[in-house]
Amino acid sequence: MNISTFDLNLLRVFDALMREHNVSRAAERLSLSQPAVSNALNRLRELLDDPLLVRVGRSMQPTPRALALEAPIRSALQQIEQSLQCGEAFDPASSRQRFSIAVTDYVELICMPRLLDQLRQQAPGMCIDIRHLSPSLPAEALDKGELDLVLGRFEDIPARFARRHWMSETLQLALRRDHPLGAGLMDLERFLQLRHLWVHGGQTRGMVDQWLGEQGLCRDIFYTTPNYLQAAHIVASSELAAVLPTQLARHFATLLPLQLFELPFALGPFHLETVSLAQRQRDPALQWLIEQIIAIAQN
Repeated sequence: MNISTFDLNLLRVFDALMREHNVSRAAERLSLSQPAVSNALNRLRELLDDPLLVRVGRSMQPTPRALALEAPIRSALQQIEQSLQCGEAFDPASSRQRFSIAVTDYVELICMPRLLDQLRQQAPGMCIDIRHLSPSLPAEALDKGELDLVLGRFEDIPARFARRHWMSETLQLALRRDHPLGAGLMDLERFLQLRHLWVHGGQTRGMVDQWLGEQGLCRDIFYTTPNYLQAAHIVASSELAAVLPTQLARHFATLLPLQLFELPFALGPFHLETVSLAQRQRDPALQWLIEQIIAIAQN
């Protein structure tokens, strides 16, 4: 293939089709007509000698060749865009960009209302698309450009990603306000008498159970859930206890009949980070957004 005669605009169409798996939605994303996108897809099929996307039911599924091309083409388009933006002053007030961010329901609750208030004042045209955060770092979605940013707690992060400390958090125990074991100080013996709800977040073992295991102890976990917000409501209407992030626990203690206790053992804080592709450190809009998020925790 002669790259000098290849219409590079076709790569934008390919990227949109791989994101949407639908000609109509890809056309809408690109602000093109549906016939124009269909024509571009036919040209791509001819040039690459591959069907690229085949119809399965009401959607289009990529071929192995299309899947192999997706990440490098998307990365190349992002690098071109970032290179063109270098040296340009970013103006939040006039930005119309949309960012996809993966978070847990807990992080969404404590961060996003304040972030939206900041955007309302400084970048009213900027849009946020929240995605559910899986237990492990969604590296593939970041590589493909399906996600711009992730906020969470991670262990090992590959070198191709940039990480920044966002916030440190502690844990507290939450019980229903009239819980029969809720009177007086919470010591370890009483803690182990409780029936516990555990917000697992996809983990096999959390900080509490790791500490207990090191002491040769275990607690009675009666109920598990991936949702922090549901956990607080369940605890408020049952005899279950839950260890929750402190900011979340204090928030719900003002809304629900909950009482909070310090843990009867020292765990120390855990740390939340922002994670994005390292190459996007040159993206002024994304870096501005990250600074706003970090400022929320500092304030």
